[in-house]
Amino acid sequence: MTFGDQPAYLRVAGDLRRKIVSGSLPPHARLPSQARIREEYGVSDTVALEARKVLMAEGLVEGRSGSGTYVRERRVPRRVARSGYRPASGASPFRQEQAEEGARGTWESGSEQEDASAGVAARLGLQPGDRVMRTRYLFRDAGEPMMLSTSWEPIALTGRTPVMLPEEGPLGGCGVVERMAAIDVVVDNVVEEVGARPGLAEELMALSGVPGHVVLVVSRTFYASGRAVETADVVIPADRYRVAYHLPVR
Repeated sequence: MTFGDQPAYLRVAGDLRRKIVSGSLPPHARLPSQARIREEYGVSDTVALEARKVLMAEGLVEGRSGSGTYVRERRVPRRVARSGYRPASGASPFRQEQAEEGARGTWESGSEQEDASAGVAARLGLQPGDRVMRTRYLFRDAGEPMMLSTSWEPIALTGRTPVMLPEEGPLGGCGVVERMAAIDVVVDNVVEEVGARPGLAEELMALSGVPGHVVLVVSRTFYASGRAVETADVVIPADRYRVAYHLPVR
């Protein structure tokens, strides 16, 4: 499709986007009003409104009640490490990364038992309704919410063991591999699938995101001799972070 074939609202949005990216409309600058867009581009009010909606959906601008629409600050995406190397400390990848000089990461978590949903059961090789330990995490970078994670482990595997609660006990805070080894379960494989989707309202609220923004979802499952021992969904704001993989070469 050539530029001239684009709908008018996309042509207007594209021109305004270029001004934002080039800095002609810098962060915190007020976007031209709907009337100004209509006059400058010779379009209708409907086209001007749709163009602004496109920029808002892309996260380039934000509306401020009673004030207008302003250019959002565009931050350089930071990396979230996913590593195939296991640190000698046994720490999880996030804890290992945050141990590096200059990192300012914190996290909070909570665990509770629940019945496995059909989706979780399928991932863990269980029957729907089987009991699992669900642990939810909120990770912060210098106080700013950066990542959510929800993990599930079969109670039939970890129940009544020292590692039943991932963040408590003698191995609290260690990675899945180390915790499972403590109950003689040898993790030998992990599968991660990365996808993108619009963030759920509750996710974006927790991550201080903009409604409609896209999140990256890393769906991870650890296996021991073909048996799934833990599965998790990691949710990351796509506009602020990039997932970086560091894998060993055999």
